Amino acid sequence: MKTKNLIFVLAISMLLFNCSSDSNDDVKEQEMNPDPTTITYSANIASIINNNCNQCHGSTPSNGAPFSLTTYDDVKNRVDRIIARVNNSTNPMPPSGQISSSLRDMIQQWKDDGLLEN
Repeated sequence: MKTKNLIFVLAISMLLFNCSSDSNDDVKEQEMNPDPTTITYSANIASIINNNCNQCHGSTPSNGAPFSLTTYDDVKNRVDRIIARVNNSTNPMPPSGQISSSLRDMIQQWKDDGLLEN
């Protein structure tokens, strides 16, 4: 009976010790993602480009589009041109009209944040 009690006490002690709040797991998670509001290509920008640009700037450009915007590298390498065109009120991209200011701001924020992919 004493052995049973000893095993029970040891098991409970180990359980309590392992569940303590002195863990560094929270710190590690914050280091991996220091700012959860950071804009990334995969999470934010790809859908903007797909919904507003890839009708012409697809894998095979059409309607006179001079280049493709289907990959992260395509968009990253032309981000300054994209920003200039989506903000141009006289000759906007897409030609059907300017995208919303919140989407334009998101593209600019993505550039300002360092053009993160993921």
